[in-house]
Amino acid sequence: MLPSTRREREREKYRPKAIDLLLIAEAPPCSEDRYFYFDDVREHDWLFRYVIKGLFGATPPRDEKATYLSKLKAHGVYLIDLSPNPLPDKAKPDASLVPNLVARAAALKPKHIILIKSAVYDLTHEPLVAKGLNVIDERMPFPTSGQQQKFEIAFARAINAAGWKVPK
Repeated sequence: MLPSTRREREREKYRPKAIDLLLIAEAPPCSEDRYFYFDDVREHDWLFRYVIKGLFGATPPRDEKATYLSKLKAHGVYLIDLSPNPLPDKAKPDASLVPNLVARAAALKPKHIILIKSAVYDLTHEPLVAKGLNVIDERMPFPTSGQQQKFEIAFARAINAAGWKVPK
């Protein structure tokens, strides 16, 4: 089945053949012009910018997002969301989303999984581990609203635990 939405098409374009590091976030943003895999996001792209900074050691220029998305793909890094669709304003994900996520994550056969956002960790860590997936045991906030430094520290511990080395 072919991806039907712009989000799905862009995410699939950057899907690595083999996934070394699967990042699982909460949900795509409600705004139709922003998404981790859109290469034309000009503001509020916190997750992408902090993931790239953590993995590659530098904050990416906004006009080079496509280049960095390609680098993620080349290095086996892929991001999916607990909820495939945006959540209503102020809504939190619930346990009904977990079985589908566990199935999607298992189908990707990642070497390591990092959970991004405390709510995602709380809902999914145990079910993913119970499925036999290698989930890094590191709870972290989303990198916005003053949580950027806490994210950077926790993300660094997580990628270190996964054996990630900054590519040269």
